[in-house]
Amino acid sequence: MFTPTNVILGLKVAVASVTVLLLCSLVALAFGRKQLHGRINLVFFLLTITTVVFFEVIIRFIEPQLTAGFTTEARRALNIHLCFAIPSALILPIMLWSGARHRKWHPRLGMVFFLIWVGTFITGMRLPHSF
Repeated sequence: MFTPTNVILGLKVAVASVTVLLLCSLVALAFGRKQLHGRINLVFFLLTITTVVFFEVIIRFIEPQLTAGFTTEARRALNIHLCFAIPSALILPIMLWSGARHRKWHPRLGMVFFLIWVGTFITGMRLPHSF
């Protein structure tokens, strides 16, 4: 059931899906709908963390040999993707906290997060899915 191809395709779908939510959040912010922006970001956060935990459970506990089927190219691409995805996941709770408190540095932190997320999206979409 869980194959390297399925895992990579699942990651691509997850990254693309939550990126759509992030873009919707930015549109809400552009229209001055800060509360909607925050609610969409909360959903974005929950789905992103759920995805990370889900794939980690699959890779670490259910099918620990799954990544053994990755080619050298796929392993390298996944490592580059994780260089963006891990910082993104670590910044997310800080973003939610700063947004809820309306701190002055929330927009600056948002720009940093957005740049890291662009890297997450690009590297996620470029993951090879054929082995």
